[in-house]
Order: sequence, then structure tokens, then C-alpha cells
Amino acid sequence: MEKRRPLLIVEDDPALLKQLKWSLSDYECLLASDRDQALAQVRRHAPAVVTLDLGLPPSPDAPDVGLAVLREVADVAPDTKVIVMTGQNDRANALRAIALGAYDFLSKPVEPDVLALTLERAYRLYELQQENQRLVEAQGGNALTHVITGDPEMLRLARMTEKVAAADVSVMLLGESGTGKELFARALHELSGRKRERFVAINCAAIPETLLEAELFGYERGAFTGATRQTPGKIETAHRGTLFLDEIGDLPLALQPKLLRFLQERAIERLGGRDSIAVDVRVVCATHRDPKAQIAAGELREDLYYRLAEIVLSIPPLRSRIGDPGLLAHFFLRKFSASSKRGSMSLSAGAIEAIEAHPWAGNVRELESAIKRAVIMAERNQLQASDLGLQDADGAAPVLNLQAIRERAEREAVARALGRANGNITKAAELLGVSRPTLYDLMARAGLRSAGPPADE
Repeated sequence: MEKRRPLLIVEDDPALLKQLKWSLSDYECLLASDRDQALAQVRRHAPAVVTLDLGLPPSPDAPDVGLAVLREVADVAPDTKVIVMTGQNDRANALRAIALGAYDFLSKPVEPDVLALTLERAYRLYELQQENQRLVEAQGGNALTHVITGDPEMLRLARMTEKVAAADVSVMLLGESGTGKELFARALHELSGRKRERFVAINCAAIPETLLEAELFGYERGAFTGATRQTPGKIETAHRGTLFLDEIGDLPLALQPKLLRFLQERAIERLGGRDSIAVDVRVVCATHRDPKAQIAAGELREDLYYRLAEIVLSIPPLRSRIGDPGLLAHFFLRKFSASSKRGSMSLSAGAIEAIEAHPWAGNVRELESAIKRAVIMAERNQLQASDLGLQDADGAAPVLNLQAIRERAEREAVARALGRANGNITKAAELLGVSRPTLYDLMARAGLRSAGPPADE
């Protein structure tokens, strides 16, 4: 026989508990009548779905105990789908439960058909999520999995990265500090044919000029005071793999001809050595500076730039990525609350508005640090703007209602068309690509009127 799916029913009314068990005989029903029993069953069986009565002892007339159970289930088994049972006029507490992570809510008395359909949908979602997790683990994940974004420009950049990775060309990554340049550099390596070899990174701005040449090219024993043994450099170490030159814009001018020679000949000489060593390496570099401005200022050789920048990928700053500040904030909150064992944490509406309004000069790195600090220091599980060191956003939150956005866009388009046509209805209708009657309707809806010449003038 097919094994029945486990379902935990948390209900303190013995008669209703018995009735639910009878009506849900297709499931392996696990029963609990209070908080302790419910949590024990969750820990023991990790059920995919739970039905939870908010009114539990010792306060069956209040939702506090039920909501506490919901929070603890989210901590113990975050993938479990919780369906909350509420009274007929208890919509406010049902919405509180949804905000805390409940999958759905049903009002008592529950109709059997509605309950059966809700349960089936919850199981289906749980199974899909588990299957997706299994597929990700089986494939070992994608190199761009950690690029958390919903912004169209960033998604386009991710697609370009996948295409460029397969081509054995030098790539230059441009972007402000903290935008994720090294993340994309590693993705280029992981998606290339060199992924089984080494990814070697060096920050050209972090090493003194007197040491940088030895770090890049290596040295022979006795090449200088303290050179007691032969040491290969970063370029040689990256043989057959990928060399990532971070902050290439800070490479000293005196070293640029030597790096250019390596790129042209694909061979190096260690300091103090005479032998030419062939090196097969793919070069990826990154800078937060403007290479063209550096060339004009004589700080960067033009011929070196064109050797390094066979493909250029520009990473936009966080402030210009639509929706990404909030998306990344939720991601970092889940990550750090789990690692800090803070349980289920959330961001208040004010915190989200402040995050979206903040310019984030340090980009993703600054946002990540702000969330990490807040998770450690905050006394409550819901972070406020002040916990993140941000001011409450000025003014109202941006309108997200599609109808309101559409109406505003129509009004602006009609007003612009009338302005360009000097109020001529016929010309304005042609500009908008609509008929004159349609334009009159749009004007009436938007409360606009023509102040220009007659329609046929």
C-alpha cells in the first residue's frame, strides 16, 4: 500500500480533533492539543503540513500561544507549511499569522472540501520545493546561484557572463566597490573549461609596489635580500586556470609593460631568472575606476587596456538595481539569523522603505554589513530602520498598485502629447497612436483639457 502523508493537527477541542482525524483519514494524522505536544511532534516527525488552531491552552480565547507555536515551527522546520484555523471574525490575527510565515488560514467551522483543497495545495508546494532543492544539490548548484537579483540589467549581465565564460578571452569587470565584481569573476571561472584548475586572485592595490612584481612573477633564490628559495608567482601558480587581477586600475605604471609583455607572449621570467616560462592562463581583471579617464591621464597604458578588456562587463551599483535592496536584505537576514541562531527574524515595513531609499554608497557589501550588525545587536526579532542605522524614509512609500501606475503613466503621456501638439487633438492622437474619441476619453479620465488650437487646425 502507498504510504500516507503525515499531517500534524494541533487542536485543543477533543471533539473537533476527533472529527478532523476522521475526515482526513487519507493522511497519517499526528495529533497535538497544546504547545508542548505540537513542538514535540514537529521535532520527531518534521511533517510537511500542519493545521494549527490559534486558540491553545492555557489561553484558548487568545491567539498568543498559537502564534508562539507558529514562530517555533518556523524555527524548527522552516519548510513546513502551516495552515492556521481561526474564528469567523478573527481576520486580524489570521493576517498576523500570515505575516509570521503561515501558508494559509481558514475560518471555523471549516468546510471539508475547502480544507482538502488547501491541504493538497500545501503538500504540492512543499514537494515542489523539496524536489527543487534535490535538483540543486545533485547539480552542485550554478556558479551564478549566489547572484541574488531581480533587476533586468543584472539578469542581462548574468546571461552575458554565461556566454562569455565559455570563450577563452580576457574580461574586464567594471563597477563600484562592493558591487560583486569578484563574485562574477569566480562565476566566469566556474562556468569555463578551466573550472577544475585553480582560481588565483591578487589585489593590485593591497600590495606595496616594491613587492607586487615578485608576487605576480615570482623570483629565483638570491634574487634579492631575503630570497632564500625559488618561489613561483601568482601568474605561474594560475597555470591552466584563471588569474583574477583585482583593482587593476591601481597597478603601478612601472609594472604595466611587464604585464603587457606576458599578455602578448604568454610567458614570464621570474625575478633574478633568465629562463622564459610558458604559462596558459585566462586573465580576468576588475576595477572601480574609469579606465578611459586613466588612459587620458596617463595612469594606464592604452595597449594594456585593450589586452585586458577584450570583453567588458559593467556591474551596476545597488542603488540603480530595481527591487534588489529589499531582495538582498531579506536574503542576508535569513542567512545571518540562521548562523546566529536568532530564529525567525523579519524586516518591518519602515525598515524596507528605508533600505529602498538609502543610496548604499558601499553597495552590497555595505548592506550586508548593516544587516549582519543589526541581527547581532537588535533586541527584537523584527528589525526597524533604526536597527540598521538608517533614518525612516521621507514621504510615502512608492506606489506599487498596477492600476494607479497605469493611470499615472496614461495621464503623463496624454499631457506630453498635448504639449508637443500645442493642444491639437488630431496631432496628439497621432502621436499617441490612438483615435480622437479614445484620446477624448483618456483626457476626460485624467481631468485634462486642450488649451490649444481647434482639433482640425
